[in-house]
Amino acid sequence: MDYTTFRKQVLDKENSVVEQTKEFIKSIEDKTHLNSFITTNFEKALEKASESDKRFLEGEPRKLEGMIIAIKDNISTKGLRTTCGSKILENYVPIYDATVVERLNKAGAIIIGKTNMDEFAMGSSNETSYFGAVHHPLNSDYVPGGSSGGSAVSVAADMAFTALGSDTGGSIRQPAAFCGNIGFKPTYGRISRYGLVAFASSLDQIGTFANSIEDTAALYEVIAGVDAKDSTSANIPVEDTMLNIDNLNPKELKVAILSDVELKNCSDEVLSVYYSILRKIEQQGISIEEVSFDNFDAFIPTYYIVATAEASSNLARFDGIRYGYRAELQNGDDVIVKTRSEGFGAEVKRRIMLGTYVLSSGYYDAYYGKALKARRLIYDNYKKIFNQFDFLFLPTTPTPPFKIGEKLNDPVSMYLSDLFTSSANLGSVPAISIPLGASSQGFSVGMQIQSNHYEENKLLNFSKYMLSL
Repeated sequence: MDYTTFRKQVLDKENSVVEQTKEFIKSIEDKTHLNSFITTNFEKALEKASESDKRFLEGEPRKLEGMIIAIKDNISTKGLRTTCGSKILENYVPIYDATVVERLNKAGAIIIGKTNMDEFAMGSSNETSYFGAVHHPLNSDYVPGGSSGGSAVSVAADMAFTALGSDTGGSIRQPAAFCGNIGFKPTYGRISRYGLVAFASSLDQIGTFANSIEDTAALYEVIAGVDAKDSTSANIPVEDTMLNIDNLNPKELKVAILSDVELKNCSDEVLSVYYSILRKIEQQGISIEEVSFDNFDAFIPTYYIVATAEASSNLARFDGIRYGYRAELQNGDDVIVKTRSEGFGAEVKRRIMLGTYVLSSGYYDAYYGKALKARRLIYDNYKKIFNQFDFLFLPTTPTPPFKIGEKLNDPVSMYLSDLFTSSANLGSVPAISIPLGASSQGFSVGMQIQSNHYEENKLLNFSKYMLSL
């Protein structure tokens, strides 16, 4: 059940927020084997649920009244542990709320817990968390995708109506595709990053998981908008997405698709779903045209150079001196070296070292400087495409979910999971993954739609239409 349906039930006095909260709590307790939560917030959630029921009875429900939501554990929550899936922040309890959390609280949402994630959002499978891997709700031998895997599973396994995640190179869309829910990454700057623990500041974007476009739109409208605490947030008014969400004339739309050459790394099962959807689109009279993405082969190397460089800088603050884990020292030990050696996992260390290398003297121009130029070309190519087309339609992931441990020792193979998602972050465009098919094993296969900057309403509108085909 989605929140939109639930809200109607409460208004019709067929359900209550307290009862629904208890159901989600029981679901979380019954599904601990999925390891989707790091910290739960049950007592506070029940208190807020009781308040929400009173507001419904008094006829004064707020926009997200009683929306039970899970929050990725790299988003700051006052008084509620925020670990980033890392030993180095295992016991860190923030003294402030992220802007998105403040807005959720004001709108009546109820935070049920903090979800498991790849350590510092670095991963594509949710296996790098200090607190253990998250498991796919359909088959626990498989990954749910990452880095926001815990959030995706919380929605897919009926532990919350919606969830927040962060998307640096596909970390919302990829697990949404694997778990069968809707994963939405708005334009960079559309949602404040204040209170989001930084991985790669110029790429990071908070986004949403939900089971319906209506829930996605309602959540987006509350958390989006300019924020004085985030100088990168866009000062553009947030429109009412639902007013025109069903007002769509498909015959006026033009959709761009990739060439077969650019889809060569996709599995047969993903391609089967992709081409079947294309046939449906054509039958609706929508114009489809193949486009050339000149920089396609540069997506992954550009992303990992930019992201690791920024991670190297952002994670320098975790030194064992100011806050977080501090190693026990013996004579001659360096507090920073020992703390970071013990506090960070292998993937985080790998990315810090790579980022430090590409920023070092003698290599900056050869790697980081070139990556910034490539990023600009990717951005320009997006603008060129969206000057002619309304949307770009492509797979979310090259393959369905893979087994836990299958790619853990092969970083390059793991990084290729972001092949179709990282470009949206490099180009700062909005993107969404919607479940449009299934693999032979029953796993969801998600397809991705991207649009021009700040055209979130148009993107959500078209996504709802696609889900109805």
